[in-house]
Amino acid sequence: MSAEPGTRAWLRGFDAVIVSSSGGKDSQAALHRAATLAEDAGVLDRLVVLHCDLGHVEWPGAIEIAAAQAAHYRARFEVRRRENGGLLDLVRARRRWPSAKARYCTSSTKRDVARKFYTQTVRESGITGRPARLLSVLGVRAAESRARARRPIVAVDAAASNGRRGVTVWHPVHELSTDQVWDTIRASGAPSHHIYKHLDRLSCSLCPLASGAALIAAARLRPDLAAEYAAVEEEVGHKFQAHRSMAQIIEQAGCADQDVPTPCAGCLAAAGAR
Repeated sequence: MSAEPGTRAWLRGFDAVIVSSSGGKDSQAALHRAATLAEDAGVLDRLVVLHCDLGHVEWPGAIEIAAAQAAHYRARFEVRRRENGGLLDLVRARRRWPSAKARYCTSSTKRDVARKFYTQTVRESGITGRPARLLSVLGVRAAESRARARRPIVAVDAAASNGRRGVTVWHPVHELSTDQVWDTIRASGAPSHHIYKHLDRLSCSLCPLASGAALIAAARLRPDLAAEYAAVEEEVGHKFQAHRSMAQIIEQAGCADQDVPTPCAGCLAAAGAR
């Protein structure tokens, strides 16, 4: 494909544009860039927003906000989930929690689910005689980690490609700062998730890769889920984090002198509705 990445001519070269959206700020900014370019290129009908549902462990309202963001751009919205159970089922099966060196949560509940959607997309396209050309759009930013900083803005995903499809990955917000992401969102007029009143990330409510302060805040916002995690932690005999157990997080969340937020009425209502 000879056209320059990120241009209208380049985007027209793909049969489908699949934007992976958690409903969070980075995927929202990536959706804005992709949808705006797709509309300019006259191929908005090829764009679909895919939300990989993590079930009750993700923040309540994540599906709804991802759907609202897709609707803002008049984009098709699809939800898929792992067929053989969610995160806690994986933890029980592996007898250990995910970690930075073993992020099986991402591969099992997001990457593998997305690849099944690629297969469905190709099958429904009716393309024959050549591999379908798919563009996977991800809200990955260099500022998030050194590993993500090393990722190219555009690359062929050889592992996801096969004889029936070629998959290219595009990180349209890779070079943006957090402030630039929020500037993009505010300018777009699309809604964002309420959790950003309290935390700076929308991922699993209780993520083993999160900071202590973020986990304490999350445990206050979702005490029932934290208690469920603590029970699984005891069941499998493996700490939630190498240096911190969920039981310790819950204990710290109950301390009045911790400088973390208490739940707002909207968060409690959303958590109860999930």
